[in-house]
Amino acid sequence: MKLSNFEFELPQELLAKYPAEHRDESRLMVLNKKEGTIEHKLFKEVINYFDEGDVMMLNNTKVFPARMFGNKEKTGARIEVFLLRELNAENRLWDVLVDPARKIRIGNKLFFGEDDSLVAEVIDNTTSRGRTLRFLFDGSYEEFRAKLLELGETPLPKEIDRDVEPSDEERYQTIFAKHQGAVAAPTAGLHFSKHLLKRLEIKGVDFAEMTLHVGLGTFSSVEVEDLSKHKMDSEQIIIPEIAAKRINEAKAEKRRICAVGTTVMRTVESSVSSNQQLNAFEGWTNKFIFPPYDFSIANSMITNFHAPKSTLMMQAAAFAGYDFLMEAYKVAVKEGYRFSTYGDAMLII
Repeated sequence: MKLSNFEFELPQELLAKYPAEHRDESRLMVLNKKEGTIEHKLFKEVINYFDEGDVMMLNNTKVFPARMFGNKEKTGARIEVFLLRELNAENRLWDVLVDPARKIRIGNKLFFGEDDSLVAEVIDNTTSRGRTLRFLFDGSYEEFRAKLLELGETPLPKEIDRDVEPSDEERYQTIFAKHQGAVAAPTAGLHFSKHLLKRLEIKGVDFAEMTLHVGLGTFSSVEVEDLSKHKMDSEQIIIPEIAAKRINEAKAEKRRICAVGTTVMRTVESSVSSNQQLNAFEGWTNKFIFPPYDFSIANSMITNFHAPKSTLMMQAAAFAGYDFLMEAYKVAVKEGYRFSTYGDAMLII
């Protein structure tokens, strides 16, 4: 499989800039691998494909407001800072992306907030766009984190080319988000409403929660034609014992096990034993899934419609089958399905 295999023409107007009015009323395309059929539904009808004892695996990571805007000392130039990862809590060290990168050098200071209440110093150039910042802040660690939350804004992806609105704070977060640490939402989970979760629960569907703190690695573009040479950035994952047990029991009973999103699929595929059981795990993964790939845990998957040549699209193709997914994407473009973060959903069974 080559990078060019995942090129397709995506009309700009199909990139969703806003979510559906109601979470569970986005459109749902259902791909049945065995039958080779494609159906068109609303997301809330997903309940019709699951029975008592089936398991939905959810990513309960919570997005933190990772995008901040500061001013450079002396020149006052406006600099966007995107918080990627806390390196050292005690020393307030963070890996960040800066934009425009060319204006920022080691030793530069950046001032945040109307009263310049937060200052950061650039102490390292880690990559072409990345930097390491040391935040200079007198208060306690709790006060420092509160200040980051106060000054940061919802980190909508760049393709949603508009200003952040108050409603994004709620809509760019799944309703089961618990553990803060992601810089991007696990988008397949955005389609679930409280009402739909309740209906699934009443039907007897089980939920297994795990965590993958989505970093920019999930969205980094692939620059190499030979996919085997692409390296994913590492992202933190946690699979609790209770989730692994529930999933292994469902597998033994040949139940439907659904990965809600590419992040969940990568999480479980990163911790499989030699006898194809899921192990509880806490650590990091840089798993990159592209066709052909043998999946060990999930036998169904919910995912969004992804950008051309993205690692997300490649994983969906590995699960659906390359030809079937490309056919489905052609249908999606023709039928006006909405793509990307706030777009429509696909169920692959």
